[in-house]
Amino acid sequence: MQSTDLGSKESGKIWHRKPSPATRDGIIVNIIHNTSDYLPKVLRFLNVAFDSSGDCLIAGDHHGNIYVFDLCGNRFNLVQRTTQACTALAFNLHRKSEFLVALADYSIKCFDTVTKELVSWMRGHESSVFSISVHGSGRYAITTSSDTAQLWDLDTFQRKRKLNILQSVGIQKVFFLPFSNTILSCFKDNSIFAWECDTLVCKYQLPAPPESSNILYKVFAVTRDGRILAAGGKSNHIHLWCLEAKQLFRIIQMPTKVRAIRHLEFLPDSFDAGSNQVSNIKVLGVLSQDGIMRFINIQTCKLLFEIGSLDDGISSSVISPHGRYIASIMENGSLNIYSVQTLTKEINKPPPPLVKVIEDLPKKKGNSGDFKVKVTSGRVQRPVKSRESKIQTRILKQDLTGSFEKKENELSDGLNKKRLQILLKGYGEFPTKYRMFIWRSLLQLPENHTAFSNLIDKGIHVAFLNLQKKYPIKSRKLLRVLQRTLSALAHWSTIFSDTPYLPLLAFPFVKLFQNNQLICFEVVATLIINWCQHWFEYFPNPPINILSMIENVLAFHDKELLQHFINHDVTSQLYAWPLLETVFSEVLTREEWLKLFDNVFSNHPSFLLMTVAAYNICSRAPLLNCKRKDDFEYFFHHRNNLDISAVIREVYRLLDTTPTDIHPDNMLDAFVALTKGQYPVFNQYPKFIVDYQTQERERIRNDELDYLRERQAVEDMQAEVDQQRVEDEAWYQKQELLRRAEETRREILLQEEEKMIQQRQRLAAVRRELKVKEMHLQDAARRRLLQLQQDQHEMELRRLDEEIERKVHMRDREIAATAKDLEMRHLELESQKRLYEKNLSRNQEAVAKEMRENADAYRQKADLEEHMFHRLIGTDQTQNQKIHKLIEENLAKAEQACLNTDWRIQALHKQRCSDLHRNECYQEIAKLLRKNRKKEIEVLNAMMEGEAKKWEEAEEKDFHLKSEKKTAALSDASRRWFLEKEIHDAQHPCDKVVPKCRDEQVASGCLPRTSQLNDISEMESLTQISLNQRKMHWDAMEQDLMERVRNLRRRLATQAQNRCQTPHLLAT
Repeated sequence: MQSTDLGSKESGKIWHRKPSPATRDGIIVNIIHNTSDYLPKVLRFLNVAFDSSGDCLIAGDHHGNIYVFDLCGNRFNLVQRTTQACTALAFNLHRKSEFLVALADYSIKCFDTVTKELVSWMRGHESSVFSISVHGSGRYAITTSSDTAQLWDLDTFQRKRKLNILQSVGIQKVFFLPFSNTILSCFKDNSIFAWECDTLVCKYQLPAPPESSNILYKVFAVTRDGRILAAGGKSNHIHLWCLEAKQLFRIIQMPTKVRAIRHLEFLPDSFDAGSNQVSNIKVLGVLSQDGIMRFINIQTCKLLFEIGSLDDGISSSVISPHGRYIASIMENGSLNIYSVQTLTKEINKPPPPLVKVIEDLPKKKGNSGDFKVKVTSGRVQRPVKSRESKIQTRILKQDLTGSFEKKENELSDGLNKKRLQILLKGYGEFPTKYRMFIWRSLLQLPENHTAFSNLIDKGIHVAFLNLQKKYPIKSRKLLRVLQRTLSALAHWSTIFSDTPYLPLLAFPFVKLFQNNQLICFEVVATLIINWCQHWFEYFPNPPINILSMIENVLAFHDKELLQHFINHDVTSQLYAWPLLETVFSEVLTREEWLKLFDNVFSNHPSFLLMTVAAYNICSRAPLLNCKRKDDFEYFFHHRNNLDISAVIREVYRLLDTTPTDIHPDNMLDAFVALTKGQYPVFNQYPKFIVDYQTQERERIRNDELDYLRERQAVEDMQAEVDQQRVEDEAWYQKQELLRRAEETRREILLQEEEKMIQQRQRLAAVRRELKVKEMHLQDAARRRLLQLQQDQHEMELRRLDEEIERKVHMRDREIAATAKDLEMRHLELESQKRLYEKNLSRNQEAVAKEMRENADAYRQKADLEEHMFHRLIGTDQTQNQKIHKLIEENLAKAEQACLNTDWRIQALHKQRCSDLHRNECYQEIAKLLRKNRKKEIEVLNAMMEGEAKKWEEAEEKDFHLKSEKKTAALSDASRRWFLEKEIHDAQHPCDKVVPKCRDEQVASGCLPRTSQLNDISEMESLTQISLNQRKMHWDAMEQDLMERVRNLRRRLATQAQNRCQTPHLLAT
């Protein structure tokens, strides 16, 4: 047996080597599912279902994992994780890749095994669904729960019909019959209805099972042809119903170890997998409470094979449609796949050949009289002609009516009656192990199965239907066997239906042979024919002739005892007949009774009569002490302290010493065995009396039936009258209750209306009060809002006044600073003008001196140029230091302004932290300030680039000035004047432009922040005004710079013209 652990794998092989199931268990593979956690646990499979082909099955565990197992492809796949336990599965839908699963939340889902997607989700049940039945076409499904059954259309997944029942009845199962449009509904009260699928019209109802069965149906199974329904429950009985005849035709009793039936399943007719046997064998699988599933032939009631064991029990099983596989969920949670072909290998063996062929071998030349015979089994072979000799073939036919199975307990040729009698006298009894075998040999039982089956098939005789009332037996099985045996005897001979002591006579044999009813019947019949001779001649009275024989023997051997019986009016009907009609079963124990009948069956039928006389003789002491008739009755109906061995020895003594004229041997015939094939006719009784009693009994029965029918009709009429009276009284009571209820409701309505009016008045008063309070609150809120708005307006006005004053003050300061700058600029221009005039006179003197002193002029010129170059460098450094210092001061001021602004912003944020809208305004303003800073930096960079360009231009012009020194001497004076002019221009424009830009930048950076801190409510408008002012300011600065650049260019052009004119004037 191979075992496969699914583990955490989602797909893989089911088995890793070719399966070879053993004949004893037939298991192909055992599938388990363990988790791969640190502490692994077993995931138990709960349900399994085959598809319509029978080669694939799905199984779901209690965690909701659903696997598909392809037995032909040797593959398994995890197709769905439902995360909850499944209660039922179905895989035979018309779309082959879809399956239905019922979940623990009372819903049914349809999934696709290929796409692994949810196809549909069906709801409607209010309890757990335990059964899903699919129509043969695969287009309809019935889901069953304990309270309802619902019919679904699997094309639209819509509910078509719903079966609702009373809670007191309950549903056992609702399912489709195979290959038909019939729905079978089974309820907990054993009622079974058949419905038409399309119209849902009730086709028929099965009759109630017999009351003697006392079984409640819980599990059901139907053959593939839909003709036979098997039903079982908490009993070892299985009822087989013929759905065509609509009647119960057989009750199968399982072994005693089966106490309850948990599941039934018919094996399909083709379970033999193509063998040549007859395919109409109906095999039923019965799963009992011990976890073993037994497969039986319902025709012969023979056990064919079984699966499962007490140690490894089965919880539920499903058989594939083609009958090749059985999928069983074990009690340990694993899944077993069985091979039906392996399990039925012994059953499907072909029978032994019916024809034997004897072939004569060719004769030899030297010995023509000798020949060999070859016996072969198989087909009938035709004689084959040969040139040398001919082979003669003879066909030996076997008896076709004989059974091929070896009969159980076949008689042995070594047994004979004499040897058994010698053995019995030596040991006193037969061995317990072989007693039944010896009895069957002594009685020469024919075992007529067919005749006995015919008697049994006639059913329970009417005379023994109420046997349990007269003879209450605890064991139902024993009562049932006794009832069947007595019924068979009554069907065999009519007198036995009227024999009152027949149950007492047959009971010990029934108890002894309760597991083999055929042997039991034949033993009792043999006993009646041989040991009960002449018992029925005085029917219905006791056998007076037999009792007279016993009385004669007792008179010969113990006259004193017989006289004692006569003195106390005790007849043979008291001291002999109770022993005979119970065959000593009331006065002997089981072991004593078996020992006695070992001797009875081994001797002449007169032995039983002698035993009665011997029993009385051996009990003479206590019997002589009995004085009352009740004591005698008690003595012969209860066990006594008597040695059975002494009684048997006394019997043998009486047989040997009794005279011939009174000996029972002369009056009783020798032993006659039952005939084979059919049982002999038993008519040793007064037929007219029996017929008369039968007729009278039949008449009485008919009269009783008529009386019962009339009484039933009267009772029905009385019941109808009572029912009508009860209904009338109930109707009047109901009408009275309705009238009272109506009056009560009218009074309640009036009271409720009064209460409603009062409540409405109170509600109106409360509403008025609330309206007044609301008006007061609105008025107070309005006044408070007006006051708040007025305070805010005043604060805004004060803030605006302060802002105006601050701006006016700043503007005055700016104007004053501008005026001072203009004065400084005017002074600088004056100083530059004087400097230019001085330089001009100095240049003229220098030129005049240069003409006079060439040598000194060149040295002075070089010193002067070097001095001017160093001065230019110093001027540049000084200017850079001034600019750096100014930038640092402005940066410190800006940092201080930023610190002040941050402090104010923090203070304002603490006051108005919940105002998110204003916070967004702050963010937007901060972005605008950053953009303004970037623009200011860009403007400053542009100014610095312009300054650098000017310095480059100055350098170019200086290079040009140096190149012109060689051409003329007068160019030196011009160049010196030009360098002084450039130095002057480099010093003063930066002093004017850069600080002004920095101040304006700081002012422009501080003004919005200050306005932001002082007036947040007008922040957006002020920011827009500030941006417009800054834009106008930068436009004015740009125009000023362009104007200054134009002036510088004009000045440079004028100076260039002057340089060109000055040499000409000097030359003149």
